Amino acid sequence: MKKIDLLISAGIGAITAVYFINLLGQPGFVEKLGVFGPILWILLPLFTLLAPFCLWIAFLIGKKYLFVFQLAKFLLIGVLATIFDLGALSAFIAYFSVSSGALYLAFKAVSFIIATVLKYIPDKFWAFKKQDTTGVKKEFYQFFAVTLAGLVINVTVAHLIVNVLGPQFGLPAQLWGNLGGIGAVIVTFAWNFIGYKFIVFKK
Repeated sequence: MKKIDLLISAGIGAITAVYFINLLGQPGFVEKLGVFGPILWILLPLFTLLAPFCLWIAFLIGKKYLFVFQLAKFLLIGVLATIFDLGALSAFIAYFSVSSGALYLAFKAVSFIIATVLKYIPDKFWAFKKQDTTGVKKEFYQFFAVTLAGLVINVTVAHLIVNVLGPQFGLPAQLWGNLGGIGAVIVTFAWNFIGYKFIVFKK
């Protein structure tokens, strides 16, 4: 494993920590954390160290099962893309004061597309190590098709969580909208990894 892998993973870990510190620190939720609320800052050093450590473990396992190391890097890229996804979604929710309904789904679709386009290059060159630049047009069409299917899955899961299930446990609607986005991302991760590995970036 290269030093750049450790640096990239540490950076993603730090960005992820900052996101969750801001998310969990929102009024209406931080109070529910009790004694843990004031020490949310500990997530920053924890995630910054944990991300490269987990990647190193995946690297060791990947010596025997290559897909494990690929999956670890794919997940790290996915986490970073998710920060952009949920950040854009949160900005839409806050700006338009809309956290459910059809407009929420439109926001979710736009934020998902932005995040997915941004992750194409790191997925190709870092996660799946596909250096071949021939047939890029066909590859991008495949990438778009898999991503489009992922978009349908993503928005459907978000719809079920936010519009069908609705806010639970007394959580604010805005926070629940973000949690719905997280749930949608988790399901979509699995679909995208399979599609990218065996269809788009297969060697």
